[in-house]
Amino acid sequence: MSQPSSIDLNALASRIKQWGRELGFQAIGITDTDLSSHERYLQRWLEAGHHGEMHYMAKHGSKRTRPQELVPGTLRVISARMDYLPPEVETTRILGQPEKAYVSRYALGRDYHKLIRKRLDQLARQIEDEVGQIGYRAFVDSAPVMERALAQKAGLGWFGKNAMLLNPQAGSLFFLGELYTDLPLPVDPPFEREHCGSCSSCQTACPTNAIIDDKVIDARRCISYLTIELHGSIPTEFRRAMGNRVYGCDDCQLFCPFTRFTRASTEPDFAPRHDLDRAELIDLFAWSETEFLKRTEGSPIRRIGYERWLRNLAIGLGNAPWSERVESALRARLAYPSDLVREHVRWALEEQRTRREARIAST
Repeated sequence: MSQPSSIDLNALASRIKQWGRELGFQAIGITDTDLSSHERYLQRWLEAGHHGEMHYMAKHGSKRTRPQELVPGTLRVISARMDYLPPEVETTRILGQPEKAYVSRYALGRDYHKLIRKRLDQLARQIEDEVGQIGYRAFVDSAPVMERALAQKAGLGWFGKNAMLLNPQAGSLFFLGELYTDLPLPVDPPFEREHCGSCSSCQTACPTNAIIDDKVIDARRCISYLTIELHGSIPTEFRRAMGNRVYGCDDCQLFCPFTRFTRASTEPDFAPRHDLDRAELIDLFAWSETEFLKRTEGSPIRRIGYERWLRNLAIGLGNAPWSERVESALRARLAYPSDLVREHVRWALEEQRTRREARIAST
């Protein structure tokens, strides 16, 4: 929709950033729709099969890298950043407590999709209050959108060696959302300087060596992919490396030097629910399906379903220190009516048996 020529677009862009901060976003940037260089990168990544079973990454053709094809009339993309790490939440310490479950820190609270989408819609309405009706659509990790590429072009950060978007004042523990709009706003300069230098902490920290090259992730090796995206059996070669990570993995972010600049989020919806930031593996494994559905209501965890939840927890218990309680909990699931769950439980029991025998031999 065409806008009156009397609009001061520079002043409007400044107000959009101010409104964004008032809505709880830590940063707002504006960019155009040219993602040609990123399109070539995505195509090479897909051709190499690094996306695994994430068929949606190739499903929409060029709509992912050409915003104007996804939303006709799009001239600009407003990219928004919202930090999510709750205050007083332990990270690496939980990884060192193998009897506890590690849930990726972004998934501890309520599902971020609705919260950020609502804020982006509010931002769009504020713009319309200022200039009249505009064409726009809000996206939050819910459509074929190259959100990190758009954020980099909008000046919000650079691509780290782990392919995450990094910001020098915030690390990478943040969500991104986008407003596609037909407003011809002035664009921000892209974030072109990369600050990683010779640092390879993310690559070294990855438990499964999923970072196979600079900015290249083989998702088929990534614990986040294995615990969330993969529907079938988790390859045995990665199970021990998973440790107690039962939903996602943050290692390449947690061990990044820029993470020390991350500020705690003040969003109450990101606060941990049901003690998921410190829960015992054995307690989560005991949840019935009814309890799982109740306690993951409004949570991103629910998307994997109860069967894969048990699959992931079984691996965590297999990697836990030996105890009668762990073995008993696993044996109780041996008759669970799912081949997928039973297979992982049998693996976990064998790991526990080996650990128990080693303990006996050492006494």
